[in-house]
Amino acid sequence: MKIVSLLGSPRTNGNSSTIAHHFIKTAADLGAETQTYELNRLSYRGCQACYACKKHLDRCGLNDDLTEVLDAVKLADVVLLASPVFIGDISSQLKTFMDRSYSYLGPDFLTNPQQDRIFAKKLIFVLTQGHPDEAMFADIFPRYEHFLKWQGYLDIELIRACGIGPSAVDVVPDHILRLTEETARQLMA
Repeated sequence: MKIVSLLGSPRTNGNSSTIAHHFIKTAADLGAETQTYELNRLSYRGCQACYACKKHLDRCGLNDDLTEVLDAVKLADVVLLASPVFIGDISSQLKTFMDRSYSYLGPDFLTNPQQDRIFAKKLIFVLTQGHPDEAMFADIFPRYEHFLKWQGYLDIELIRACGIGPSAVDVVPDHILRLTEETARQLMA
C-alpha cells in the first residue's frame, strides 16, 4: 500500500504534522510505502483558472514543485492531508493544493458519473485547532469532504484535535496519538 502525506502546516513539527508523522510511522512499520511532502518547503502557485486541465490536458497545466505532489497523489492508495486551522479554515499551503487538485476532475465532471481522474482512494484528513470548543470550526471538514468525494475519495476518515494550539504548541494528547495509531492499523489490516 502506498501512502502520500501532505503537511499543510508551516511548522515542521507542529501539531497537525506530529499527528501525520505518527500515522505515517505506524503505517510504515506495518509495511506501507510512504512519502511525505511539507508543502511549505515547496515553491508553487495557486490555480490560474486557465482550464488547461479541462481543455487539452489530463493534469494541471502549471509546472512547479506541486507537479510532483499532484502526480504522487494520483499514484497513491491512501492520501493524508494535515492542517492546522488558521482563521477558520485550513492553511493556505493546503488550500492551494486543494485548488490545484481541481485538475483531478475530468472536463465533463458536472455531467459524467465518472467525474474524477484519480479514482477511488482512501483519505485521512487531520485537523488541529487551538480553540477547545469542538463546535468552533466544525464546518471545515464537511465543506472539504464534499469536494473530496467529488474527486474520488470514497473512504474518508477525520482525525481532529481541538484545544491544542497557541497555549499547548507541539503537545499532542496521548488519546489523539492512540486514535491516529488505531486508524493506521485499521487501514493496514
